[in-house]
Amino acid sequence: MKGRMISPGKARAKAIVSKEPIGFYGGIDAKTGKVIEKGHELEGQSVKGKVLVFPCGKGSTVGSYVIYGLSKNRVGPAAIVNRETETIVATGAILAGIPCVDGIDISKIRTGDTLEVDADRGTVKIL
Repeated sequence: MKGRMISPGKARAKAIVSKEPIGFYGGIDAKTGKVIEKGHELEGQSVKGKVLVFPCGKGSTVGSYVIYGLSKNRVGPAAIVNRETETIVATGAILAGIPCVDGIDISKIRTGDTLEVDADRGTVKIL
């Protein structure tokens, strides 16, 4: 699948997929990498080392720093894939050095799929 590079880099990892937007501030614990937003479909699951696939972000600009914190605490995602990356997620991915691609039809990706993300080329492959 061809999209647009938001933050450069490459990763290969299992996908964790949300059909719902993700708010990082108050939604994901920067110390553990677990989704803590009450009622979110990924509540209790960890994003650590996975390709985090979700339609778009939501919420506070502080979310950019949560993404950075996930990376600094070594509990961040290996890559981020979105239908549309908005400013909060883009800034966080760039600060954290997390490969990020948008413009992807995420409906084709399932949790547990192994993905190869080449953000430099804007590509996502299901292996």
